[in-house]
Amino acid sequence: MATPVEYLPPPLDATAQQPAIFDGTIRLYLAYPCPYAQRVWIARNCKGLQDKIKLVPLNLQNRPAWYKEKVYPENKVPSLEHNGKVIGESLDLIKYVDSNFEGPSLLPDDADKKEYFETLLSHMDEFLGLVYATFKGDSTKDADAAFDHLETALAKYDGPFLLGNEFTLADIAFIPFVERFQIYLSEVFNYDLTAGRPKVAAWIEAADKIDAYKQTKKSDPKEIVEIYKRIFSAQK
Repeated sequence: MATPVEYLPPPLDATAQQPAIFDGTIRLYLAYPCPYAQRVWIARNCKGLQDKIKLVPLNLQNRPAWYKEKVYPENKVPSLEHNGKVIGESLDLIKYVDSNFEGPSLLPDDADKKEYFETLLSHMDEFLGLVYATFKGDSTKDADAAFDHLETALAKYDGPFLLGNEFTLADIAFIPFVERFQIYLSEVFNYDLTAGRPKVAAWIEAADKIDAYKQTKKSDPKEIVEIYKRIFSAQK
């Protein structure tokens, strides 16, 4: 059964009034275009917590001063307000949401798969670094290596997802970035990251059928291209 479409509130900017804080409401502070925040948003949706965890989107280009002063001094997204405290860091938060709220578990019971999940996370910085190296230059050699690694990772278990037949925290950790990389590499480098990688292609296709993920795909492709161009043109 399809998940009901959720109303998404408009982002709050520097003129927005501060919401009540630590009033018992559980709040996920995020920015719709941010892949790190999208991880936690997907986990929340997969757990069926749309009515339990309130989305508070921010405009990162013109963010409210009260967010840093009163909510999260690191002034980044995502952050989660829960039980009288605010915690951050997306990979920690997807585990926190899975462990501390009701709903289906987003990790299998299998110990080997849990260990493999941690191994995948340990390679996350390397994976992102290879793709960003391509964004900074003119060659796709590093991107080739990154997506070849992903193709190999997807071959470990039967099923379209990283840990087998179920969409888990492992997929949630990677898919927001691959979603954006696919758009940018195609537009700027004329590069198809699924070419010659049938498992990556099947993984993306399977993920796109998950309602909890689909409802978080709100970034305009043109905006993604402009964001990455702005970031990486300054580094060339």
